[in-house]
Amino acid sequence: MGATYHQFCPVAKAMEVLDERWTLLVMREIVLGTEHFNDLRRGVPRMSPSLLSQRLQRLTRAGIIERVEDDDGVRYVPTEAGRELRPVIEALGAWGVRWIPELGDADLDPHLLLWDMHRNVAFDATPKKRTVVAFQFDDVKVSDWWIVIDSGDVDVCDADPGYPVTATVRGPLRELIKVHRGDTDWRTALRSGALNIDASERVRRALPHWFRPSMFSAVPRPA
Repeated sequence: MGATYHQFCPVAKAMEVLDERWTLLVMREIVLGTEHFNDLRRGVPRMSPSLLSQRLQRLTRAGIIERVEDDDGVRYVPTEAGRELRPVIEALGAWGVRWIPELGDADLDPHLLLWDMHRNVAFDATPKKRTVVAFQFDDVKVSDWWIVIDSGDVDVCDADPGYPVTATVRGPLRELIKVHRGDTDWRTALRSGALNIDASERVRRALPHWFRPSMFSAVPRPA
């Protein structure tokens, strides 16, 4: 059980459910369309499976999500109460962009970055054939990652998927996170040499349009 504040204030009542560690991040994933347990783990990669299971059970009991069993297995979908949390989560993210912009080295998680990039693929801009984008980061322990785009499906791999690579993005993880967050843009990062794309000239020009930036990228920053 979460903290009980013994206050009639609706903020206190809401926080009795939502202020447990990881809860709002789990809801971030669910309101963005992640439904399956293993996919939820990829959205919160540093959360233990047992703790994720506990949080899902509590959110289900609170009526914020629903556990659905069908031909696709077990899915976790937001109820009306859960869907109403989306603008709350968006507002929190926008506030964080504006007022807590600093990123420590421990905040740089390639798994989370690639997971968010994979659900922001602009399918209308990507090639119609299977497309594999490799990422090589020079500032993290697990340096090699792949995103595979194929027939409207996208997967993130931390082991070589075995397909020909269309393009390789190289550079510090921090720089690609800054591009994804909207702190800078592809053009600036490429011109400065902070990031490099190893591919044909046509692909180098096109690749930045294959990935939409974070949902928070357009948030105005303070002067």
